[in-house]
Amino acid sequence: MTAHGVGIRVDHTAHIPPYEQIRAQIAELIAVGRLVRGDRLPSVRQLAADLGLANNTVVRAYRELESAGLVRSRRGSGTEVVAPASAFDAGARLAEQADAYAAAVRRLGASNEEALAAVRHALAVSEGG
Repeated sequence: MTAHGVGIRVDHTAHIPPYEQIRAQIAELIAVGRLVRGDRLPSVRQLAADLGLANNTVVRAYRELESAGLVRSRRGSGTEVVAPASAFDAGARLAEQADAYAAAVRRLGASNEEALAAVRHALAVSEGG
């Protein structure tokens, strides 16, 4: 389900908790510059309703983003992006992608060895050999 024009989706069948799915997606949107400093996030109530979640789930995601210095929440003013995309280094983006890949590996039921072999193959192919 897409939420409030921001493109956030929650897979209710995934093993990853919904708050973490929301946190990771918003962090990625900031990292790639689709959300920039000053952009307002949907209200907790609105996003929770759009995604069919409890308000507390969205509150937790927003708190985690705030703890990471990516957003600022103020009562009555909502939540806005405070970190520019440049605040993310390659390591942070790589970690986000690794987390997403690990979740996909678990959903597919693949072993760690199979997952690592797939990554090694993809890296070899991207280097041209």
